[in-house]
Amino acid sequence: MPTIVQFTKAIAAASVATCLLGAGAASAQTFPERDITFVVGFAPGGVADTVARLVGQGLGAKLGRTVVVENRGGAGGNIAAAAVSRANADGYTLLVTTTALAINETLRKNNGFVAKDFKTVAIVASSPESLITSASNPSNNLADFIKAAKGKDINYGTAGVGSGSHIAAEYFFSKIANIKAQHIPFQGGAPAMNATIGGQIDLLATTLGGGAAAQIGGGKLKGLGVASDKRAAVVPNVPTYAEAGFPKFEASSWVGIFAPAKTDPAIVAKLNAAVQEAMKDPALVKKLTSIGFDPLQNTQEQAESYFRSEVDSWGKMVKALNLSIN
Repeated sequence: MPTIVQFTKAIAAASVATCLLGAGAASAQTFPERDITFVVGFAPGGVADTVARLVGQGLGAKLGRTVVVENRGGAGGNIAAAAVSRANADGYTLLVTTTALAINETLRKNNGFVAKDFKTVAIVASSPESLITSASNPSNNLADFIKAAKGKDINYGTAGVGSGSHIAAEYFFSKIANIKAQHIPFQGGAPAMNATIGGQIDLLATTLGGGAAAQIGGGKLKGLGVASDKRAAVVPNVPTYAEAGFPKFEASSWVGIFAPAKTDPAIVAKLNAAVQEAMKDPALVKKLTSIGFDPLQNTQEQAESYFRSEVDSWGKMVKALNLSIN
């Protein structure tokens, strides 16, 4: 039979467990008790930073706290991701990053973290990948351009190596359109866009949210196609890839919010609910749409499922292209 000492130990253990559960519940109920930090994986002024500041302002208003944006660019978003993966899992330090988090799972080696080190709080905005050329290019759509490019040496620029735009364009050219296209990486989106406007490169592979939508609207660039299931509201005259005869290819880059994996699910759920409320703001929706993004609303479970599917789909493209960055 159990001794009095054993009974005492069992009661003490149960009491500790009850206290811990109670503390966890209380923590979730009172969260947040201080300001929240968005650690952004890219430099100020970029896509992730712009969306982080817009959504952070709305989230802060819903939670009654300030959302502080801290930029930690470098290594394709990996510096920020590694830092947040090791941060206290209390909901106060969150990662804001792009499709890069899904891509880097396969593309980059020795990341210092894996995708399972994060819980997806929400995917807040997406922007379709697109192919764009100078306004003086005689091709008016992707079908015309691909037809004219057959048997010729063409090139395309992106804002660096290993981005979603790079991988999506390379996969499209080599695996779907079956043409050879030389990749020319630039140190940022602005130089790549200026080179396209000036006709120094044949094509620019980018998202509409990277500033391309404004240049298309202003007549300095010509949109040949968007890799989405429907035309983008911000540039309604640009056809989809499917309309150009390439129906099986869609790709978008997104911006998401992530917490360390061990964060209390109740806190993650509370953050998700507040983000969804913020995303209902017509002013925020209008702002995101005007710069080429599709505002998104999703439950935490939907966001998590979407992120995992993105890890898989981008991973397949990376492997098919035999790309790797050490």
